[in-house]
Amino acid sequence: MAATLRAGLLGVGMMGRHHARVLRELDGVELVAIADPGGDPHGVAGDLEILPDIDALIDVGIDVAVVAVPTRYHEDAALKLAEAGVHTLVEKPIAHTIEAGQRMVDAFAEKGLVGAVGHIERFNPALQELRRRLAAGELGAVYQIQTRRQGPFPSRISDVGVAKDLASHDIDLTAWVAQSDYTAVFAQTTFKSGRDHEDMIAITGRLESGVIVNHLVNWLSPMKERVTVVTGEKGAFVADTATGDLTFHANGTIPLEWESVSVFRGVSEGDVTRFAFPKREPLRVEHEAFRDAVLGLPSDVVTMEQGLRTLVVVEAALDSARSVGALSV
Repeated sequence: MAATLRAGLLGVGMMGRHHARVLRELDGVELVAIADPGGDPHGVAGDLEILPDIDALIDVGIDVAVVAVPTRYHEDAALKLAEAGVHTLVEKPIAHTIEAGQRMVDAFAEKGLVGAVGHIERFNPALQELRRRLAAGELGAVYQIQTRRQGPFPSRISDVGVAKDLASHDIDLTAWVAQSDYTAVFAQTTFKSGRDHEDMIAITGRLESGVIVNHLVNWLSPMKERVTVVTGEKGAFVADTATGDLTFHANGTIPLEWESVSVFRGVSEGDVTRFAFPKREPLRVEHEAFRDAVLGLPSDVVTMEQGLRTLVVVEAALDSARSVGALSV
């Protein structure tokens, strides 16, 4: 690669340590500085000094930055990086409020910089393969997209609830897979773990294309599940983003002889196919997309505008959960 980008990393916690590893392995990028006021708990700095804050990181002289600190600190860091002319990838969600996210979007647009958000699920090999097959028309018309993202509570999360931390993944990947924005959402939440933020959310909604969506997300399950099901004209795709597997359940083509079943005019069970395809690490693919966007190359990077749109949908779901009353039947 012709250019070598000087990269800085803010935050080397649970996610930041992985960013450090990938940045060191990425062609065309050199990790030159790390900042974290909490030090280096995972020992990823190597020969680099751990700087105290974002200002010290900027002073080193960097072309690109990755922000992997708690959500409430995203805006301050991003605005300083934009002012310094640094292309920036912030972890999801983009910000703690819609207003903060909008200020970030505006700052990077005004400076003509690449501002990106780390919605990593878009780069999962199962979803990338699913998107390619949908674009090729293998499912025909899409009717419904449902996701399940369940598992135990991660103690590292303290400043947001399950909607912003996890449901934001599902909202972003659903709009991207369907290539259509949300027009309506309705949600219910629960608070079972004694925290200020919700630990379970059930969302239903509709996209501009007419596709119905459902998301079940929680931190209350002992089993970990990361599943996206896309149902359409020719069958259903099932993407397991925990394993990177993609399976297609085709509608049946064999006529049914059994009279009591044949009067049903719906679909029948057909062939089931699990696809084989390259499975690259999502974080590496995400970083390649960000690097390419900075270099002006074709890229599938998740823009700050897209990250903000996802936050708007998440907030609308939370507003719905807060405002709805019990339905009498």
